[in-house]
Formats: sequence, structure tokens, C-alpha cells
Amino acid sequence: MLTAIVGVNWGDEGKGRMVDLLSSHYDMVVRYQGGNNAGHTVINDRGKFILNLLPSGILRQTTVNVMGNGMVIDLEHLYHEMQAIQEKGIHIGPDNLKISDKATICMPYHKRLDELEEDRLGDAKFGSTRRGIAPVYADKYMKKALRMGDLLDPDTLPKKVAQIVEWKNLLVEGGYKTKAISAEEMLQWLARYGTPILDCICDTTELLTEAAETKNILFEAQLGALRDIDFGIYPFTSSSSTIAAYAPIGAGIPGHTLDETIGIMKAYSSCVGEGPFTAELFGPEGDALREAGGEYGAATGRPRRVGRFDVVASRYGTFVQGATCLALTKLDVLSYVEKIPVCVAYEVDGVRLDTFPSGDRLTRAKPIYEYLEGFHCDISSCRTFEALPKAAQKYIRYIEQAVGCPVRYVSVGAERDAYITMK
Repeated sequence: MLTAIVGVNWGDEGKGRMVDLLSSHYDMVVRYQGGNNAGHTVINDRGKFILNLLPSGILRQTTVNVMGNGMVIDLEHLYHEMQAIQEKGIHIGPDNLKISDKATICMPYHKRLDELEEDRLGDAKFGSTRRGIAPVYADKYMKKALRMGDLLDPDTLPKKVAQIVEWKNLLVEGGYKTKAISAEEMLQWLARYGTPILDCICDTTELLTEAAETKNILFEAQLGALRDIDFGIYPFTSSSSTIAAYAPIGAGIPGHTLDETIGIMKAYSSCVGEGPFTAELFGPEGDALREAGGEYGAATGRPRRVGRFDVVASRYGTFVQGATCLALTKLDVLSYVEKIPVCVAYEVDGVRLDTFPSGDRLTRAKPIYEYLEGFHCDISSCRTFEALPKAAQKYIRYIEQAVGCPVRYVSVGAERDAYITMK
């Protein structure tokens, strides 16, 4: 069984929590794209964990976790993330963590270039997390990047680093007029943070091809459909494909196809970073929803932009993800709302639009709202659909019909067991 868990909206939908929940039914969990520019928050009996690079299955000791070739990996961040988790009693080693030898290394100069470019752009910035993601993906496709497998060949690594650094300094010194990158410092960085994980680096294509014959594999995406490099709100996107169809490719088994895709969406909307966000709330309304949902970036701590549930964006995200079912998270957050506004369509240049636009038309879109009855009570103890108040039941059914996909899971709290499985 090959299953992908993906975001339907702008990211931060609660994918990590769902992976942690469902990973007990899977032998392997695979991250197939992205880097440490987003975080998955998981709360379980051992405490609260924020995972930026490690697959969320790492918190279950019987699960094998794979970091696929589609990822970009900051070795220093991974080193500290592993340390923090191990300090809480979670075992991490080559038996339960496998890193693709084809995954790309995010170097310190990628982060530096990210910062320099965002500073140069000023008010026109893309809202980058400044963690080097766009520069490292650019280098990957320019074929001027280091890969994890290069760490296994220390004899040739110095020459590769020297050649890349010489090229990078043309931009750093000549373009941005700043201090040159030191090849020796880069080699020291690679040795310090790469050496502890050498035993985890392997050919994940061979590993997953064999596993796919008999095991259940869960593919974990980062961010959401609207941050996809092709289908998202370009150019305010990530630099990788967040779409479920990319999962087998980014994992290392491009000849395989998915059996199921679970799309994750919140009961309202949230967004970290820049770009058009049609149903966004501002002022006291936005502040109230942000505080009720604890909407601050897991990777960056930045306050998330928040808004009402967006049918147009969610229907589009569900479609491009090819979702076969949905998980609706944070329904409990809406318990304070008297009436629940839902963005059912957009108005663009005076015309009603029911489909998700791209380009400049999206920046001119205005929300058209309908209002549903609020449920005004604590639902965190509900464990069946029937136990929910009627208004909450109607809200779930409304979303199913509006986006055209069945809801299978509903989260009603942050704890691992605070969810409902729909019949």
C-alpha cells in the first residue's frame, strides 16, 4: 500500500500530526521534497516535537524513515534536530533512518545567498524563510550542487567543493559585493555535520523498490498545493513540487504509483509567507483566530496569516493533489465563532469566479462569503461523528460537498488521540 499525505492549501495544515497518527499502520515513512523551511508539529505522550527535516514517523520506534532524493538537506540543522529528539529518548540510527545518496545538501552559502537576495528585494521580497531553499534548488538544476553521496567519497569531495565555491564567489563578491566563501570552511562544515550520519546514507531506490513489494509505505509532503512550484501561487511558492504525484519520484521509485492520497486541510485557512490570500482576516478578527488556533510557524515562529475556509482554493488544491479522501484539522478552534463565514467564490474585476485563478487575477480577487451556524461548545472530547453538535456535523458535510471529496478524519484537539474517524 503506497499512501501520500499532502497539504491542500498553503501549508501548515497539520500533516505532521496526521502522519504521526497513521504511521502506526505503515512500515516506512518517506519525506520526498523540501527542506527545513517548514515544520511539522506533533504532540504525543513524550511531549511536543517540531520536525523540520526528519519524517514524522521517526517518533514511532518500529517505523523506518526515509529522506528521499527530492529533499534538500541542511546537515547542521539535521544534526541539531536529531540531537533534540534523541534527548527526549527517541532512538535514531541507521536502522530507522535512511538518507538518499541522491538528496541535495543545503550549504551555508545557500542560506547566506537567500538572506542577501531577500534584503536586496526589500518590500518586493518573496517571504522566504531565509534557509537557503531557493538557492539550493537552483544549484541542483544548474548541476552545481553537492549530494549526500558525495560525503561517501572524501577523496574527490575537496575538488568538487573548490570548483563550486570558485563559481559561487563570482556572485557573492562580484554581485552582492560581500565577503568571499571559504572552501576550507565549507569542507570543515561538511566533516563536522556530515560524519555523524554517514551510516544512514544509502541507495533509497533499491531500498524502497524492495519494500514496495510487501510493505506499507507512507509518503509525507511538506507545505501544500498552493506552494507548489508549478501549480501554486507563483512566484510566492516553494522551490519544489509539493504535489502527491511527485511522491514516488522524490522518494526514489519513479516507476510506482500511489494507491491513496490523503489531503489535509484546516477547518479555516492559514498561511505563512507572502502572496495572495483572498480570504485573509485582519485586525481583531484575525488576531482572535490566530490566538485561538496558535497560528505561529513551526519552523520560523512567524505569526501565520489567517482567514476563513476558502472553498475555491480548497477545491483546487484537492483536485491537483488527486486526493481520494480528506483530513479536516483544528475543527475545535472554531468553537468560539458565533457564525462561521465561508469563502464560497471570488469576485475578480466585477465577475463572480468559482475556479481558482492564477497570476495577476488572483491578486485582484475578493472573497464572497456565506455563513454557517456556529457550534459554541468544547468538542475536544468527541470521538465519534454522532457525538459532535449538529452544527459541527453540518459544517463537515458542507465542506465535503463543496470541495467534492469525502472527509475521513477530523481532529478536535492537539493530542494524538483527539480525532474522529468518519464512517
